[in-house]
Amino acid sequence: MGNEHKETMDAQVSAPITETWAERADLAQAGLMKQYWNSKRNLFDNLSPCNDLCNEKFHYWWQAHGVDTLVDVYVRTEDSEVKGYLANMYQGMLERNGGAWPNDFYDDMEWLAIAWLRAYEATGDEQYKQATLLLWEDIKTGWNEEQGGGIAWRKPQLDYKNTPANAPAVILAARLYRQFGQAEDLIWAKKIYDWQKANLVDPESGFVWDGKNREGDGKIDKSWEFSYCQGVYIGAGVELYRATGERSYLDDAVRTAQASKARLTSPITGMLPSESNGDGGLFKGIFVRYLAELVQIDPSQEESLALLVTNANSLWSYGRDEQRVMFSKSWATSPEPAEDLSVNLSGVMLLERMAVLEKNGLLSQR
Repeated sequence: MGNEHKETMDAQVSAPITETWAERADLAQAGLMKQYWNSKRNLFDNLSPCNDLCNEKFHYWWQAHGVDTLVDVYVRTEDSEVKGYLANMYQGMLERNGGAWPNDFYDDMEWLAIAWLRAYEATGDEQYKQATLLLWEDIKTGWNEEQGGGIAWRKPQLDYKNTPANAPAVILAARLYRQFGQAEDLIWAKKIYDWQKANLVDPESGFVWDGKNREGDGKIDKSWEFSYCQGVYIGAGVELYRATGERSYLDDAVRTAQASKARLTSPITGMLPSESNGDGGLFKGIFVRYLAELVQIDPSQEESLALLVTNANSLWSYGRDEQRVMFSKSWATSPEPAEDLSVNLSGVMLLERMAVLEKNGLLSQR
């Protein structure tokens, strides 16, 4: 990153608080680049401030959400500089992953495929399409008949099936169908969704469980209650509704959104919980991304919109370091001196979703 660009970023980060969510999203994106972007690696640093061991581990799926977040700002602004960062991340991720796209975790690959597909839709760059399709072919090998079907979480453990490996695959397959019109992709989306709903969704409430057979005993991890799982199932329902027009998928998403609010938010403040740092730092970001998709497709979901507004207002007022424009794992308290990339991506995702809702006129009364 050149000195001129760094000065521009510094000016943006130190700019006065503005009133629109789009302007706040701009500040958040500027803070993300200033605090985390590593121009030598063409990837985001795992931690800010970054110490000597900061990037020792390759967090493939964090970087995938970094790509997705860059796509957010590019779609919103069409800034050619952001397009350049996407191209740089393409090379940075490919090099860091040993010159190929696949890895051992099916959910990781799904997140990157979703991000590259969005990058292709936004830019028309053929390399992103090819990366998406290559990953999709590998992802489909994760389906097997252990536990009655479903996509495995990782290649060395093919009998463990979980929501993180299945619901995002539905999102990907449904979007592939809408983008390219291949009937096979819609068949895959429906098949994976049916398995997910039959095995990892509470039939009484619509709340989504995490996984099945993690320890080889066939049991379901019902005590693991994560916003991540709710978000991806909501997203799966929304995408299948978009692809098919069948209301039942949207009804499923609405039901899970209602269960999420009842089970996960504070009855007093309406706030989502802190789900720690590390991988958990991304969970709320994933949830709000797909909850906002539900609100966009069905603006009558006023409780879901209110949840987003409450959490975004708190994030901006209380969960942000104004000088660094960094965010906390709790959206109601100040950030720590050092915060993981995952945590900050979630904050940026929420602000970008608010900017979209604002642009679409869904915040006009708030």
